Amino acid sequence: MNAPLRPLPAGSSGATMSAGAPSVDQDRPGRHLTTGVIGAGRVGAVLAAALGRTGHPIVAASGLSTAARTRIAQLLPGTVNLPADEVARAATDLLVIAVPDDSLASVVTGLAEVGALRPGQVVLHTSGAHGLTVLEPAVRVGARPLAVHPAMTFTGTADDLARLPGISYGVTAPAELRPFAARLVADLGGVPEWVAERDRALYHAALAHGANHLVTLVNEAADRLRDAGVADPVKVLGPLLGAALENALRLGDAALTGPVSRGDAGTVARHLDRLAGTAPESVPGYLALARRTADRAIAAGRLRPADAESLLEVLANRHREAVP
Repeated sequence: MNAPLRPLPAGSSGATMSAGAPSVDQDRPGRHLTTGVIGAGRVGAVLAAALGRTGHPIVAASGLSTAARTRIAQLLPGTVNLPADEVARAATDLLVIAVPDDSLASVVTGLAEVGALRPGQVVLHTSGAHGLTVLEPAVRVGARPLAVHPAMTFTGTADDLARLPGISYGVTAPAELRPFAARLVADLGGVPEWVAERDRALYHAALAHGANHLVTLVNEAADRLRDAGVADPVKVLGPLLGAALENALRLGDAALTGPVSRGDAGTVARHLDRLAGTAPESVPGYLALARRTADRAIAAGRLRPADAESLLEVLANRHREAVP
């Protein structure tokens, strides 16, 4: 069991501490963090519940929708549902802001403008796309900024809590807050991955490309199997995709199989013909992924350039046909 996190001292008003300012290790020992969460969505409610399980008191949460109120009741029983500014005032040690990426800047600015933030308070957001810059209004009033993004997909239910141990968190933090951030992530059962401010968008793009687009790809495949008369696409795809994912993570591009990796231009052309007649909306995605797959296969030595010529010609011709 980790020792409880200690609240950070008041009095620091920027992302870097002045000379002689107290460090995290000089804080009063033995206290958990009085915590509030703004945005009881799928991520915020689950992370708050996980922090609560480690002893950090979740004193307030905000959520207006029926789903958010339900999450607070189920995951944070006994936690009061308050307006965002009141949550910020109640969360004297740690304020977690888990709102959509495009809303984050306005929420932080609004809290600072109404005086809801305090010096020394840690203001943490869970956005993967943003780093510390979006928290500048909080820093100007003396709060301490953290960006901590869980690399996990959430349902917003108690089932998510079982998935948290061992996951990675993309963390961007001022140097003096790194020990604090590492301990907080450890309290969540996770592992920090330190991401530079300039790399937050790239980090988030990688996760979205891998996870969000995977959902689209899997559902596209399932739909096309249904079109082909397969009654239970999950039964067919489950073992195949599970093995493909495991092999890709273990072997990288060496895991690649299939007609593109073999340069089977005729097979790919038949795929495209059938897709165009059955689900033309799937053709652009197939073309883009097939071309990128060919590029990677060639670069990895899985497909010889000479063997790729006919395939690349098919893809180029079909792309020209698909573009108005």
